[in-house]
Amino acid sequence: MTIRYGIIGCGMMGREHIANIALLEGATVSAICEPDAEQLRLSCLAAEGPSEGVLFGKLQSGAAENVRGFASLDAYLVAGDSYDVHLIAAPNDTHRAILERVFADGKPVLCEKPICTTVEHTREIIELADGREDSVWVAMEYRYMPPVQALLEAVREGVTGAPRMMAIREHRFPFLEKVGDWNRFSQRTGGTLVEKCCHYWDLMRLVLQADPVRVFASAAMDANHLDERYDGKMPDIIDNAYVIVDFDNGARGMLDLCMFAEGSRWQEQLAVTGPKARVEAFIPGPARFDPDGRPHEAKLVVSDRATKRETERPIPVDTTLLLAGDHHGSTFYQHKAFCDLVRKGSGKPDVSLDDGLWSLRVGEAAERSARTGESVHL
Repeated sequence: MTIRYGIIGCGMMGREHIANIALLEGATVSAICEPDAEQLRLSCLAAEGPSEGVLFGKLQSGAAENVRGFASLDAYLVAGDSYDVHLIAAPNDTHRAILERVFADGKPVLCEKPICTTVEHTREIIELADGREDSVWVAMEYRYMPPVQALLEAVREGVTGAPRMMAIREHRFPFLEKVGDWNRFSQRTGGTLVEKCCHYWDLMRLVLQADPVRVFASAAMDANHLDERYDGKMPDIIDNAYVIVDFDNGARGMLDLCMFAEGSRWQEQLAVTGPKARVEAFIPGPARFDPDGRPHEAKLVVSDRATKRETERPIPVDTTLLLAGDHHGSTFYQHKAFCDLVRKGSGKPDVSLDDGLWSLRVGEAAERSARTGESVHL
């Protein structure tokens, strides 16, 4: 069974999806809905590949031979016989209206994070999806990074003992330029601690196997986008933060975010500590931002408490996957899991609407805490 994707919204992230769908067996892109004419042209070129320099270099093969392009959601939905599943990769503030429309045809949905920009809107979407929640998958692809999978496996095997602390550091480059500069304003993104960091709240819940109860954040916009103006308005997106999250089982998580640290050797560092050991995953940034343009290898480090010894092993990822996007191979593995679920025709998504809601709740609370200086109870 070949799964035909219809993609709604196809800027930078949409084309990363195209690049990874091209690498899957039994999957194709058959329709793209994108109101920006130039983005639609580039996306169709990328889908029909092989394409040189569209975004991530030369693809091994195209994701489609004849992709249909649509400039409006109305036209796309009328052509529903052209695709089997929806992939929503449009700006965050458009997700709610798009989901309300696509729910009508009953097709499976893979929706980019965050589901919506507010908790209120997310609850409305969950209510609207009543009875078909199992067909909606939230695209929290960080779960599928091979080094994150290795860390999860170690924790599940009991290497750390019951995890009590989880620390995540992301030191990276600033937000990239996106279509219409939509990612420069919190009203459209939900705020950095929603837009960027929902992955990390999701990973904390997944690793600690608990729900958050209290959030405290200290954050600011100190270095990036200060000289930018859009229609006379200055961007308002946080570029650095410390966030502490308390969980209902007594565990706690911490995020250290800096978006003016692109010189860092490791873009993400995840550390999980329990009474027996600490397990750490070290993940490099995208190859296309590296000075020499080549991908680097992730690693997993286990620090054993009893022996006081540290063991380290590399976590290799196929170079083709590393060059097909900015998320260390995770987009490919996410699509593979999504397609497996669609082919099976039953079962639950790995990342549910409820998971998406929890990530919104923590992110929204962190944004509020950063503004008020007070902790927020969930």
